[in-house]
Amino acid sequence: MTYRMPAEWTEHEGCLMAWPVRPDLWGDTLAEVKREYAAVARAIAEFEPVTMVAPPGHGDEARAHCGTGTGTGTGITVVELPTDDSWFRDSAPIFVLDGDGRRAGVDFRFNAWGRKHSPWDADDRISGLLLEHLGTPAIRSEMILEGGAITVDGEGTLITTEQCLLHPNRNPEMTRQEIEAELKARLGVTTIVWLPYGGALDTETDGHVDGVCAFVAPGKVVVQLPADPDHPDYVRMRANRAVLEHSTDAQGRPFEIVDLPQAAFVEVDGREVEVGYLNFYLANGGVVVPVADHPEDAAALAVLAAAYPDRKVVGVRARVIAYGGGGIHCITQQIPAATQATATQADATQTTATPSAAARA
Repeated sequence: MTYRMPAEWTEHEGCLMAWPVRPDLWGDTLAEVKREYAAVARAIAEFEPVTMVAPPGHGDEARAHCGTGTGTGTGITVVELPTDDSWFRDSAPIFVLDGDGRRAGVDFRFNAWGRKHSPWDADDRISGLLLEHLGTPAIRSEMILEGGAITVDGEGTLITTEQCLLHPNRNPEMTRQEIEAELKARLGVTTIVWLPYGGALDTETDGHVDGVCAFVAPGKVVVQLPADPDHPDYVRMRANRAVLEHSTDAQGRPFEIVDLPQAAFVEVDGREVEVGYLNFYLANGGVVVPVADHPEDAAALAVLAAAYPDRKVVGVRARVIAYGGGGIHCITQQIPAATQATATQADATQTTATPSAAARA
């Protein structure tokens, strides 16, 4: 049985988020970031159902902030499960479909972006708990991988960055070839495009691809390309673009490239942070984009509206989310719609294997 990770623009059954409660990360901004998370949840709920996972004892607080949703997406549900942090793009399962449209979830290992935050044991377990809660079979992988480190087209192509996936704080005992083999086995891809760089300022994730490049459609990508020569990524992102210009996807197509030149730097709690417009979430019929109450917001939203002409583009203030190290894509994980009944655990287990070189965190 072969599984593949569908593209993010395919139909979703819903969206997973986690409620932020970690005081050592957010400090004096914790109250404000809760308001931002709730605003993101409400925006997505206009398009599709949202499940907000709160640590035990925090469910009522999450419900009070988020409400139940008022749009056509059927609302927001809060459930309580143990978590350490609130970046579900990275700690939640990555969902895959088999050839008959049955859904499973890949449970990769998680080590808090190279052991940067402790503890992380609850976040390493949350994929399994979520899959059990959703009644979805799990495919276990011993490789450490965060969802923000990859973007796929659903047709066999995956884009990632060398800066992140080859960092020795993730899988030091795995070679590049072994990492590629595990991605191909678990996510059903056949072609991997390695960009050299993530964001220079992205020291939290060591350069996730969702800060620099995202698929728009098969054969089409949007790339972060800051216009200011003084921006720390001015040269780096042009090097990434050059790689894409000379690459083809799994179907042999050259990439059509959409440039996103805007950059927004704002001050949060006495520190300058960059709000990355590329770190957006694709909902059913919508694009939910982080904005900064900054003059660059409107132009960035216009670029994305042109890239996604059939979707409603919605900006949501995410200044404090950026202060914590990410954007809207980082705090969400889509659940793709299954077209047939969910696969059984026995079906999924037939595809699992432990990569011999993977290091357990």
